Amino acid sequence: MSARTGEQFLSGLRKTRRTVWLGDERVEDVTAHPALAQAAGTLAGVFDRQHEYAAECLIPDPGTGEPINVSHMIPRSVDDLKRRNRGLARISEATVGLMGRTPDYMNVKFACFAARRAIWAGPDGGNREGAENLVRFQQRLAREDVSLTHTIIQPTVDKTTDSQIVGNRVTLHKVGETEHGIVLRGARILATLAPFADEIAVYPGLPIPAGAEAYALAFAIPVDTPGLIFLCRDSASAPGAHVFDRPLSSRFDEQDAFVIFDDVEVPRERVFLDGRVDIYNDIRYTGIAENLTNQSTIRALTKLEFSYGLAARMAEALNDRSPATLEMLGELLSYVEVTRSAVLLSAEHGRDVGDGVWFPDARPLLPMRSLLATWFPRVAEIITLIGSHNLLATPSRHQLDDAELRPLLDEFLHGANGVDAEARAALFRLAWDFVGSGLAGRNLLYERFYLTSAARNRVTAHVGNVDRSRAYGLVDSVLEGHSW
Repeated sequence: MSARTGEQFLSGLRKTRRTVWLGDERVEDVTAHPALAQAAGTLAGVFDRQHEYAAECLIPDPGTGEPINVSHMIPRSVDDLKRRNRGLARISEATVGLMGRTPDYMNVKFACFAARRAIWAGPDGGNREGAENLVRFQQRLAREDVSLTHTIIQPTVDKTTDSQIVGNRVTLHKVGETEHGIVLRGARILATLAPFADEIAVYPGLPIPAGAEAYALAFAIPVDTPGLIFLCRDSASAPGAHVFDRPLSSRFDEQDAFVIFDDVEVPRERVFLDGRVDIYNDIRYTGIAENLTNQSTIRALTKLEFSYGLAARMAEALNDRSPATLEMLGELLSYVEVTRSAVLLSAEHGRDVGDGVWFPDARPLLPMRSLLATWFPRVAEIITLIGSHNLLATPSRHQLDDAELRPLLDEFLHGANGVDAEARAALFRLAWDFVGSGLAGRNLLYERFYLTSAARNRVTAHVGNVDRSRAYGLVDSVLEGHSW
């Protein structure tokens, strides 16, 4: 197989009998459920897009020559990093950056893992079989164009004891073995994209303490594996709504799920790590942070560009040239260009990490992990301030189509500079769906925490910045009375 089409993606979802609960019912067909069908269609469009923009989104498989998504690339040069960035940008445009977990998100991660297989094998080679399982999985992920979700965070039960891990019966852990694999029990959050995934992966997140061998796990299994249960959050979609009325909610709710592992058996060939705490804690040194942040920053750049365009169009529709609004628009543009610079620099200064593999430079990407978490709430505030009460004066599609209402709306609720009532309503409905709807609230929560909190990322950035020689040298040059 090779890169799939949207219809092939949907067909795969229909054939999978996963245990997915949404609200009060178990969903039999995620492509037909009113609250899920539109997002499934949007994701099908993401798969079709890779063929529409094949020159940017597809590359030949190194082993077979068949076309695969560019997100599966293991970069071998700066040019490869730039090539991957162009493809990732095209993919993000399909959802204007609103869907944070389109399949390319996980594809980039597993390409990184496969490229650093030696770290997975361990310093003593004791997990060589697990590393080989992972490499084979990554190849299949690419060649079958699998839609993959993941869940790596343990549920919060008691913040005073959760971090101890050992003895925690809630978080996912190994409870036994069978002739063919290992048996797992527990729960994880938060599997974004779960209703639309073919498989689910678990891999190392935050470090775990000594003695937590039962929790040192990594694997990938089909979403219809017996004992695997997905409980979706309340839908933020708008079932039955006209796309004019809910332009984002009706299409871009990627869903999130709480995952229960009720004595799930994982076949041995699907296990990447079992019981090696040292290797589990070393996975953070594979380069995963800069690779996933590279993908997420490109996605965020698209969303910021969309936000800036939306805010500017709103101001134009109202002929708002006030200094306050112009300043806020300039602020949005600043976010766009700083983010763009991070993407460009990370590729331009990419580095050889060994074995001919090149990863993006982590330095310009590292601050994005905290900055984006604080910028997006501000983006929503700016759009709210520019829109003001106008966000609540938005005729519906049905009202605009009413023969008696339409002349009145044209007379009393048009915009400036020739913007008619329909164009104005469409623009401000879009803005409200972006900042005020249920989907908007979910997306704001996502942006605040999907790379952990801004505070934690700032601490990590400082603690991890071990080379402070130039900074200290500049201080010493003043203290010692000589020029640097």
